[in-house]
Amino acid sequence: MNIRRNKHFKPEVSTSSLNDIMFFLLLFFLIVSTLANPNVIKVLLPTSRSAQNINKQQINLTVTADKRYYINQKEILFQQLEQELREQTASLEGPTVILRFARSLNIQDLIDVMELGVRLNIKMVLATDKAGNQL
Repeated sequence: MNIRRNKHFKPEVSTSSLNDIMFFLLLFFLIVSTLANPNVIKVLLPTSRSAQNINKQQINLTVTADKRYYINQKEILFQQLEQELREQTASLEGPTVILRFARSLNIQDLIDVMELGVRLNIKMVLATDKAGNQL
C-alpha cells in the first residue's frame, strides 16, 4: 500500500511587497540626498542687511573658528594658501574668491587672507548671512 502524498510542499518567499519597499527606500534616499549638501563646511557667517549673488567663476575659501583653511572643501595649511590660490586661479579668467569666515575670528585673520588676494590680484568677496538667517 502506497501512502505517500502526491504533492510535495515547496517553500516559497512572497516577493510582491518587496517592490513597494524598494520603491519607498529609493524615494526616501532621493529626498534626503537633495536636502543634505555634503560639500558645505558649517561656519557661522556675519550678517548683513542686503545680499548680492555672484555669477562669475568662483572659488570658495572657508576659515573655521579654529583657523582651519579650506579651498573648495579641501583642507590646507595657511603657509600653503598663497600657492594653492595661485594654482586654483591660474586657469580662470577673472576669478572671484568667496571668503567664508567664521564670525568669531579676528579682523586680522581676514586681513591676512585679503593681503594674499591683493598680491595675487584676485577679487575677494566676503560671504555673509542675511539678517534673520542665523544658523
